[in-house]
Amino acid sequence: PAPAPVLRVAQVMGAEPDPGFARALEPRAFTFPRDHGAHPEYAVEWWYLTGNLQTGSGRRFGYQFTLFRVGLRPGEPDRDSAWRTRQVYMGHLAISDADEARHHSAERFARAAAGLAGSQITPFSVWLGPWTLQADSAFDRLKLEAGTDAFGLQLQLQASASPLVLQGERGLSRKSAAPGNASYYYSLTRLPTRGELRIGEARYTVKGDSWMDREWSSSALADDQAGWDWFALQLDDGRDLMFYRMRGKQGEAQRFSRGVLVGTTGESQTLTLEDVELAPTRYWQSAKGIAYPVAWRLAVPADDIDLRIQAAFDDQAMETAVAYWEGAVNVSGSHRGVGYLELS
Repeated sequence: PAPAPVLRVAQVMGAEPDPGFARALEPRAFTFPRDHGAHPEYAVEWWYLTGNLQTGSGRRFGYQFTLFRVGLRPGEPDRDSAWRTRQVYMGHLAISDADEARHHSAERFARAAAGLAGSQITPFSVWLGPWTLQADSAFDRLKLEAGTDAFGLQLQLQASASPLVLQGERGLSRKSAAPGNASYYYSLTRLPTRGELRIGEARYTVKGDSWMDREWSSSALADDQAGWDWFALQLDDGRDLMFYRMRGKQGEAQRFSRGVLVGTTGESQTLTLEDVELAPTRYWQSAKGIAYPVAWRLAVPADDIDLRIQAAFDDQAMETAVAYWEGAVNVSGSHRGVGYLELS
């Protein structure tokens, strides 16, 4: 059979949005728990979780679980059929087995109709078939369940232990100079996590820390942008560092690259492109011929941070409809730690 088509991020995130969708134009007041739920007036949205976990004997795993909501058209559909909808959900699931250097990934799609996929606020739940993310009424604890016949996970995450960080300008994350090429974006940067992973017939009791990103928008990339390189790092001194490098079509870093350094008591410090020294140091080529930078140097001189970031292993490319690399990384240099790297 012919290979499945591959979409590039610029195709998905750079298209001119339907004018009926809302745009992220200026900072807004966030309201919780309402904003943990869906925002169907915007064209695209995601609930994004990554984490680094270990067994009691020290075996290392990374995981990614993402549910995307995609608006096909703005507004409400006709109610002549329980199957009719203007919303589609896409899910990505991956486990990185660092000891075996094996990456397991899967993808699901469903329409947001007939109970197949959707979200609700009270109690919080977002689901895509049997893949679910749920929370108690206070959003203190999250429960994540997802899997295939080949692998899966069941995790509990302590949301109340993590600071809630509004990214960018009070939660407005501008991606380019064009009005509306922005998202509303917040993070929970360090969630204590425990539960069970399954690979084949083997089951592993694990614990560690997760990172949750929430973002919604109707467009993000300008015509001269190709994608981004995103780092979410948990350092051994208790601080968390996020930085995304917006990348032009010639590979250059653009001025709307941004990040945040989260202190041990939850205070946050915005990072701009001028604050950060960032350069790839090694590339790996995927089976699809894409060269991904899987090792980096990242420095924040004003805060005495000078890091070496290395993929836990190279082949963590997501074999999904949209081509990207998402994987667990190790941090060394001025600080040690773990994290996740996304290359689109």
